[in-house]
Amino acid sequence: MIEIKSPMIGTFYRKPSPDKDNFIEVGDAVKVGDTVCVIEAMKLFNEIESEVSGRIVKILVDDNSPVEYDQPLFLVEPA
Repeated sequence: MIEIKSPMIGTFYRKPSPDKDNFIEVGDAVKVGDTVCVIEAMKLFNEIESEVSGRIVKILVDDNSPVEYDQPLFLVEPA
């Protein structure tokens, strides 16, 4: 398994806005460059992109939770 990690400290969001769908769900296929979540840091919303291709096996962080730098966010089974 490969981890997608947080590149910054901030607040983790699974969707772009409250009225939108989550970027990804467990079982979804992702490829390099796909947006997997947003992390808010100092009122800036930073889209986090996958650096690997594969299938999302587990989401390790709850929506609207604080995250630390280098904290694992997702587990991906490589394609």
